Amino acid sequence: MRFNPKAKLDTSRVRDTGRGGGGGMGGGGMRMPIPGGNMAGGGVGAVVVVILVLVLSMCTNLDLTGGGGPTAGGAPDTTRVAPADTDRYAACTSGEDANSSEDCARIAVENSLYDYWSASLPRYDVQFAPATMQTFSGATQTGCGQASSQVGPFYCPVDQGIYLDTTFFQQVLQGALAGPSGAFVEPYVLAHEYGHHIQNLVGTMNRVRTQQGPRSDAVRLELQADCYAGVWTAAALRTEDQGGQALFVELSDEDIRNAIDAAAAVGDDRIQQKTQGQVTEESWTHGSSASRMKWFQTGMQAGDDLRACDTWAVDTP
Repeated sequence: MRFNPKAKLDTSRVRDTGRGGGGGMGGGGMRMPIPGGNMAGGGVGAVVVVILVLVLSMCTNLDLTGGGGPTAGGAPDTTRVAPADTDRYAACTSGEDANSSEDCARIAVENSLYDYWSASLPRYDVQFAPATMQTFSGATQTGCGQASSQVGPFYCPVDQGIYLDTTFFQQVLQGALAGPSGAFVEPYVLAHEYGHHIQNLVGTMNRVRTQQGPRSDAVRLELQADCYAGVWTAAALRTEDQGGQALFVELSDEDIRNAIDAAAAVGDDRIQQKTQGQVTEESWTHGSSASRMKWFQTGMQAGDDLRACDTWAVDTP
């Protein structure tokens, strides 16, 4: 993975809030917790949902038809989000910075996701509004309540924010789950979470009624986000900065394998086998390793046709 040194980076939608204290969203240690219906921090109201890459579990009182959720084109609800910014990304100004810094590479990936989806979504008569991205350490406050690093990367639809403790990749994905360590692993994760943002704008989250099992709506939602990650990956070399410069100059076959291997590493069956020594399909919330790989590759082959990512159109996703 290489970025165009001439590309200009936009840090306006990404920030870092440093280290926060406290718990939140349930769970503990390095295990794979499944959050309950309430999150520490309080006051989320009718809309309480967390979508995770690692835990990958919907909260039990999901209700996106009630008030409080964002609407496409509307301003995100950021009233419950801590305003502090450490200026971690202040030095990220160019693609050259992205080639030498993991932090700046994160900015370049966000810029690419923004460019792709802002151009693609209106073709489906859906108004685009960007997601924000926040990195943190330990814990942070979000529109969905307080979150700790134990829950892994996640998307909160209330404030349209993607939240990420960057230690997740080394400590959890590579350590606990023996996942890949290549440079394109984090872009896959960020693209998956941005896929949830697209589902939020489109209204797909309203379709989630069943929460567990290989054919459940929750699994279909997660696999569709994997498919959307594949769609973006296939188009990444065409994405541009605000001045029309390409953001990426190279995505290798190895990068694609990294993404596929990462998708496999967070399959429900793989996680269950590593954490409990057996696989229980009836408790799945995100799909098997094989399904996650399949739908990412489906997105890669879809071109710009998002209809290829309709995981509700098949009997067994």
